[in-house]
Amino acid sequence: MIEQQQKLILSPYIDIYDLIIPQDNLLRKIKELVDFGFIYDELIDKYCLDNGRNAIPPIRMFKYLLLKSIYDLSDVDVVERSKYDMSFKYFLDMAPEDEVINPSSLTKFRKLRLKDMNLLDMLIAKTVQLALDKGIIKSKSIIVDATHTKSRYNSKTPRQVLQEQSKKLRRAIYEIDETMGESFPAKNTEDSLEKELEYCKQLISVIKEKEELCSYPKVQEKLNLLEESVSDDMQHLETSKDADAKTGHKTADTSFFGYKTHIAMTEERIITAATITSGEKTDGKELPELVKKSRSAGMKVEAVIGDKAYSDKKNIDAAKEGGYELIAKLNPVITQGNRTKEDKFEFNKDAGMYQCKAGHLAIHKYLDKREKEKKNKNPRMIYFFDVEKCKNCPYREGCYKEGAKKKTYSETIMCDSHSEQAKFQETEYFKEKMKQRYKIEAKNSELKHRHGYDVASSSGLIGMEMQGAMAIFAVNLKRIVKLINEK
Repeated sequence: MIEQQQKLILSPYIDIYDLIIPQDNLLRKIKELVDFGFIYDELIDKYCLDNGRNAIPPIRMFKYLLLKSIYDLSDVDVVERSKYDMSFKYFLDMAPEDEVINPSSLTKFRKLRLKDMNLLDMLIAKTVQLALDKGIIKSKSIIVDATHTKSRYNSKTPRQVLQEQSKKLRRAIYEIDETMGESFPAKNTEDSLEKELEYCKQLISVIKEKEELCSYPKVQEKLNLLEESVSDDMQHLETSKDADAKTGHKTADTSFFGYKTHIAMTEERIITAATITSGEKTDGKELPELVKKSRSAGMKVEAVIGDKAYSDKKNIDAAKEGGYELIAKLNPVITQGNRTKEDKFEFNKDAGMYQCKAGHLAIHKYLDKREKEKKNKNPRMIYFFDVEKCKNCPYREGCYKEGAKKKTYSETIMCDSHSEQAKFQETEYFKEKMKQRYKIEAKNSELKHRHGYDVASSSGLIGMEMQGAMAIFAVNLKRIVKLINEK
């Protein structure tokens, strides 16, 4: 059961918030800035209004998740900090003496209340509208890019995960007391998950006996993470359990296993749209959807700034039809006029190679100039794929001919087919606009290094979208607060 109105906080200690929480505190600023009532409106139909025991208010549960994202904390640690950090309790609409929730409630809230919501678009739209209402967004341009997030189970065995976490815990302790190493159990040297688990349990037991060590937050946080991993079903730490994650390419020689978040952002660094895909998807294909979502959120889009990944013919045509300018430099390799089987092969700008529908990357390429010598035709770039992969590919029918010793894909480089865009990119206006592109690189870095977006917090595309929604909501709110303070 959920109460239809929020209770007024009545406590003899309520004035303590005004005494110890500064006026410029981030959480105070966000609380004053945002009316979180929209969360109640969105979730009310997922609760029973007149039966069962009282549920924890959905707004408070949502705020717990927001705190997790702002400060990059685990479920256990965000609840633990809420016990003694008065800024957390103030933000959560709690009286200073109120009891906190059980950390397991956050998992249930995510799975039962948020799973069917389009949380990503809703939260971005709320912050964009807030920024527009405050007069923060003045530009009519969006900057687009994609950032990758590694799967939580990124090619590591369960034993490797445990080794990594126990190492971080020991390191945190050595910074406080170097002599503690003498009390620790002998490290496991065998390639055995069972023995690694036993070692971790012994390590946890020894550390817990030292209450003074556990009182340090940096030790307690790492201890909690190791305990969670030990208690988890270790089978969930296998790479194969994240069925939605796919291998993507950062360069021709480096790859990652996980997801991509495609982002649109204003020149004021407010994210206006995002789409989340598996790691093998190419960047340029998401551009029309990012423009559409940005406009739906209330943004006026007159120009789109991006790298070469967005300068293919389809996006240039889409820009003309959509009434916006495309500020993206041409790449002669990907801006040809005519290609066969465009639905089966896409250009991966990070790797500089084409990839097939199955996500397999070409292994090398060759520029064939013979066509140019014949009747003054344009040259072709020929891409070669690993034929062994083609033999077992689920999409081989109609693509790979049985018995063939090689599989190639070729494109004609149409150097004169985009003369209008080539001319446009030489203008001073184009060059000045391109100088804004660096801003989105900094935003991607902020998401990864300050809000835990470098590694997925759970498996599956739905979990990744939820993580993206909270992280982007957090960075947008922080940016809005900063810009308001600078006014």
